[in-house]
Amino acid sequence: MSANPSTPLGAGPLRAVVEVVARGLVDHPDAVVVTESERRGSTVLELRTAPGDMGKIIGRQGRTAAALRTLLQVTADKHGKRASLDIRD
Repeated sequence: MSANPSTPLGAGPLRAVVEVVARGLVDHPDAVVVTESERRGSTVLELRTAPGDMGKIIGRQGRTAAALRTLLQVTADKHGKRASLDIRD
């Protein structure tokens, strides 16, 4: 798998997983923005997309969002971290 040229070289694995999956789901991948911060010893990732793509990230009954959060948890566990995902509009 090749590196995404728009993903910063210093991006952590948690951010990279969310960014790659989100870009694959939406119609406007350039509008996907993932920011990473620390809160109470846990990594918090905020995902923002174009307004028209929000439904694709959330999915039917929130299934896609839940799957994205599950992928984040698995990746965080693999790296010995705790993480959560906030989807912002």
